[in-house]
Amino acid sequence: MKVFQKWVFSPVMSMALQMIAIMFICYIIIISSSGDTESRRHQQQQHLYKGFYRDSCPMAEAVVRSVMEMAIKREPRNAASVLRLQYHDCLVNGCDGSVLLDETPNMAGEKNALSNINSLRAYDVIDEIKDALEKACPGTVSCADILIIAARDAVTLSGGPFWEVYLGRKDSLTASQDDSNDIMPSPRANVTTLVQLFKSFDLSVTDLVALSGTHTIGKGRCFSIMFRLYNQSGSGRPDPTINREYRNYLDMQCPHGVDENATLDLDMGSPTQFDNSYFKNLVLGRGLLNSDQVLFSTPGETRDLIYFFSQDESAFFSNLIESMIKLGNLPPSKDNGEIRKNCRRVN
Repeated sequence: MKVFQKWVFSPVMSMALQMIAIMFICYIIIISSSGDTESRRHQQQQHLYKGFYRDSCPMAEAVVRSVMEMAIKREPRNAASVLRLQYHDCLVNGCDGSVLLDETPNMAGEKNALSNINSLRAYDVIDEIKDALEKACPGTVSCADILIIAARDAVTLSGGPFWEVYLGRKDSLTASQDDSNDIMPSPRANVTTLVQLFKSFDLSVTDLVALSGTHTIGKGRCFSIMFRLYNQSGSGRPDPTINREYRNYLDMQCPHGVDENATLDLDMGSPTQFDNSYFKNLVLGRGLLNSDQVLFSTPGETRDLIYFFSQDESAFFSNLIESMIKLGNLPPSKDNGEIRKNCRRVN
């Protein structure tokens, strides 16, 4: 016992024990801080779950699908346009329906951001869905959730896979044109820029490539490719990675002096069918946008994934589902929100 007491109260050992105690406390603080961060992230997302409207509005998803069916029959391009709305909403301060807000004297909306103006469309389709839901279940389904459901249906109704969506979002009370300008990538973006952007949202390279595969439907503007055709990287020459025959086609569709809002199919093979043709086109050098083609022309992981998805459509679909869910679950930057009665303005 005396030996034990002498060991405990030795001055050297006392200092050592103090240091150990301090280190232990610091470790606990670090772990707790990390846990708090994860907890906050979890709390932001834990209210999202499948079947959220099962009791409050049982027909919610059926209503969205019905309106989407009619919209796509009316204009097949609506599928890609609605799908793109989710992408542009979620990457800017989370999935909160902010991209749907009209500008006001006190707020510069995201609709007129550089990547959105004269480009994003199908707002009227979302209005139709909202009107139908307000008649069925007034004040119940958020515009942010409508985008998530409608984007899923855009894929499914075009021949792509189906998946259960997580719902329960609130609509933001504001929008940020500046944030949209800062975040959304340019059609000229290179692989490094795209990978870093997605990484900032905890989205992987696989997510980047799978989500880019949604360009298997839809259209792009001449505006987005003029530099590729006539002045790639300031060279005064076309992008050498463009397939020669495809470049001749693009030259005819987008000559000098053309209305740069004229559109071309993103996927030459099957522009309204959701399949893996987009990846096959990239392998052949027939990607419309620079930000698409560089995913294959740049050696590395994106190139390998594109080749893989070009050979295996089921693998693309499987990865797309996971990536769409991750994109759709990006939490809003602000906790406050509401269920808008009109998607274009706050209540």
